[in-house]
Formats: sequence, structure tokens, C-alpha cells
Amino acid sequence: MEEDREDISGGEGEGGYHREAKRLRTEEEAGVEELEDGEEESEEAVVSSGTTDSRSRSTGGKSGVDDTHCIPPSPVVHVRGLCDAVVEADLVEALDKFGNICYVMMMPFKRQALVEFDSVESAERCVESGNRDAVCIAEQQAFFNFSTSQRITRPTNIDDPSSGNKVLLLSVQNPLYPVTTDVLYTVCNPIVNVLRIVIFKRNGIQAMVEFESVEDAQKAKLALNGADIYAGCCTLKIEYARPNRLNVVRNDNSSWDYTKPFLLQRERGKGRHRQAILGEHPSNGYGQHCPLLPLPGNSRYRRSSEEVHDMITYPLLHHKTSSSSSYMDHPASSSVAMVSGLHPAKMNCSHIFNIFCLYGNVEKVKFMKSVAGTALVEMGDEYAVDRAVTHLNTIKVFGKKLNVCVSKQQAVIPSQVFELTDGSSSYQDFNLTRNNRFSSSQSSRNIIQPPAAVLHFYNAPPTLTEHQLHKLCTEHNVPIFTKFKIFDAKPSSKTLSGLLEFDNKTEAVEALTVLNHHQIRIPNSSNPFTLKLCFSTSSHL
Repeated sequence: MEEDREDISGGEGEGGYHREAKRLRTEEEAGVEELEDGEEESEEAVVSSGTTDSRSRSTGGKSGVDDTHCIPPSPVVHVRGLCDAVVEADLVEALDKFGNICYVMMMPFKRQALVEFDSVESAERCVESGNRDAVCIAEQQAFFNFSTSQRITRPTNIDDPSSGNKVLLLSVQNPLYPVTTDVLYTVCNPIVNVLRIVIFKRNGIQAMVEFESVEDAQKAKLALNGADIYAGCCTLKIEYARPNRLNVVRNDNSSWDYTKPFLLQRERGKGRHRQAILGEHPSNGYGQHCPLLPLPGNSRYRRSSEEVHDMITYPLLHHKTSSSSSYMDHPASSSVAMVSGLHPAKMNCSHIFNIFCLYGNVEKVKFMKSVAGTALVEMGDEYAVDRAVTHLNTIKVFGKKLNVCVSKQQAVIPSQVFELTDGSSSYQDFNLTRNNRFSSSQSSRNIIQPPAAVLHFYNAPPTLTEHQLHKLCTEHNVPIFTKFKIFDAKPSSKTLSGLLEFDNKTEAVEALTVLNHHQIRIPNSSNPFTLKLCFSTSSHL
């Protein structure tokens, strides 16, 4: 029986920034990026390996002790120790007493932020006050230090109110559930009028939302930047977009123009049920239905002229029945995915599980005898299938491009079982495996990541070395990583975690496909360690 000493996410504990956007970065973000990939405590971890940057900087431990003398004063202040519920408006409310604030960049999954003041003097007042007295943000003490950057870089001058920009770019981080135009409309419209929404999926989920004025866009950004759409997931990171008007060609789940007259006649509440920000999603098939939470404290930014109920209810979706199609009422809703383009000799049920388990629980996998290189994957619910399709469709594995789509089947039936090329069975039931990551008490820590060139590994033996991992890759005939980094573990930790960088995304996918959940035995240990892999939020080491 295996020993899962560290049953953490299929994404990564404190991570959260997808590689979905060529997002604005400062030296602060680059410095802490690799720390977000581990567990809760990784925020304070020190990364140690041959590739670690030798630059020293304050880690922002909970003691609040800062080496402010090591960093020269800057108009940009690095804020740490924020609670999960903090949005941009909370920072502005707490810190504008020190001076005018020009820009705020939220780092919600790191519980950090960057705040740019209009002068060094204002920033100095903020840092000095934070070191001298307790400065609380949303009723929790925060810690302050100067940034190594003199300005938070943003594209052109689109953050300047005089530019006339009224379109916001919303990046949805950790999208455990689908995000549609109705979802974003419900999130934004109680604050200010929404004109148009366009959602696009390149490497993650992003959306542009157009408002009536720049002032409205600023108000929405203040209220929502850093907030969760649903509790613990679908976190919004908001910046100003480049275009100042959106062009919508059709109204559907991905785009909508709310200025068209016929929208006023649309029957609401039928088929497309709008969701409430910060409510538990009702169709989590892995537990009891949770009542929705009240709308967040930043409701003070709502329009006073419009009555908005504090509690928004909608029908409970029953787990895996034909009547419980996606809340989007998608005609092809199913908890079964079909994947084709599989390598006939190198892919089996376990390898498919190793990839798909990053996006939801995998219950059954069956290769189709009548269609070579094609398999059906039954997952925990249709939302897991949606995530798998979003992130795995068109990726290359062993030189073949996968085609992942929603199956018409509602369940996988173990019929016509045969032997695959490698001698394994064409059908496997994973219902009882402990390697499913979305059904344990740690499931809320799953961070959904698209395939990337950097892998996060965890639950490894504490004695594991870079040489042993090299040997493991060679023995299983998978690409060998080019860079290796280990996180310093807590004294009480019995496992090891870190990062592996490959030459490209395809090599990382192949290594994960084969080595994820590989069991490693060490001397004097009765149970093996199950090596767990997932895609990292870091773009490089």
C-alpha cells in the first residue's frame, strides 16, 4: 500500500498565475514566482539549488522583519501578508492616507500586492508606518517593504484616466468552473453598467469587459481586482486593456453585446443561470451542496439605484444525470471525454489518467477497439471534462497531436476489453485510487494550469537527488530535464518538492505522462513514495 505523505493539488498549492497572458511583471513578481508552486508554507520557503538566483531579498515572513536598508526607497511598495479576501479597493482604502496611489498590481494567490505611490515620500511614509505600527488591510496586519522597481510597468498609458480607456482585461486564475458571459455579467453589472463582454481562451481564460466610461471601469477594477468568482477559485486579476471598444459579432457564452435592443426581451432564468461572485459552485460532484455565501464586503461599490439581492439562488444540479447538464445548458454536456490521436504503442490507461487527473477526478478509461488510438475517459463531472478539453486539446504527446472533445456517451461501459500493445488492459477503473486529487480534503488547493515546460514535483523521498531523477527519466525513455530546483522543506516535512524545467512544453508533457505517480522505494521504508507531478506556474527557472 502506497504512502501519500503529501496529498496536495493537481495544480499547485499557492500558485495561481497561468501562463495565459504575457502579463506585466516586475522584479518582485519574478522573485517570488517559483515559491508559489509548493504548499501553503512555500510563501516563506527559500529555494535552494545550483540554479537559484543568488540575489537576496526579504521573504516577508510572518514576523514582519524587513531588511528595508537593503533596498533603496522607491515609489513602489511591496505588500505581503494579505488575506485571501483582499481586493484592490481594500488596499486603496487602507493606504491612501500615506499619499496618492497611482497603480495597484494584485498577486492574490501569493497574498501579495504592489502599490505605486505618486512620490517616494508617500512610499516612505507607508513603509515606515508599517514597520513602526501595525497597519491592517481588511482587518489583517500586512507587511511592507520598498520594491526594487521604480514603477509598475503597464502598457503605454492606458491606466491614465485621460487616455479615455474604458475596457478592462480580466484574467481568470485557477478556473475550476466554466466562465461565461453570464457569469462575468453577474460579477460586474451590480457595480456598474456593462456594455460588452468578449471571452477568449489562448493559454488560459481571459476576458475583456467594456463599460460606459473610464470612471466606471476604474470603479469595477477597484471592487473586483483580486476577488474570487466562486469560493477559492476563478480568481480575477484585472488590468486595463489596450482597445477602447469591443467588437461583438454574435451573442453567446463567449461574447455578448448588451446594447442590442433584443437583449431586453431575452427571458432570464431559463437555460442560462447567472452566478453570484464568491458563492460555492452548486455542482461540485465531490461533496454536499453548499449554500451560497453572501456577496463580498466590497458590495459598497454597487450602484445604489439598482437593488441587488445579497443572496442569489439557482437550481441545484444533480451529479452526473442527464437532467444535470452544464449550467450553460450546453447540448453536448457529458462527464465523458473522448480523446483520439493516441500513440498506439506508448499510451495506455494509466498514462491517460496521469494527464487527465490534473483537471478533475478520473473514474474510468477505456480504449475503443473499433477506432485505433481513441479512448473514452469518464471523469467526476462535466466541469472536469470542460477543463480537460480546454487545456489538453491539440497538445502533442509522443509526436502525435491529441484531439480531446466531449463525448456523446454519458458513461464508460467496460465492454470489449482487449490487450493493448504494451500488454496492459484496454479498460481500467480508477474510482478507488488515491491518486485522484479532487476528492480529498486538499482538493480546494488544486490550481488548474495549462501544459507548460516546467513541472512541479512533490511527495518525493527526502533523499531524492538530481542524479536519481535523471536516471529515472533515462530508464523510462522520456526527455531529461535541463534545470532542477528543490524547495527547502520544513524540519517536520517527510517529503521533497521542487521544479523541473524541460526544453519545451512537449517534453514536459511526455515526462509527466509516464512518470506521474511513479512509485519510488528507498531503503528502510516499508511503503513506497508516490512521485506526483503537475504543471508549474513558473515559465522558467
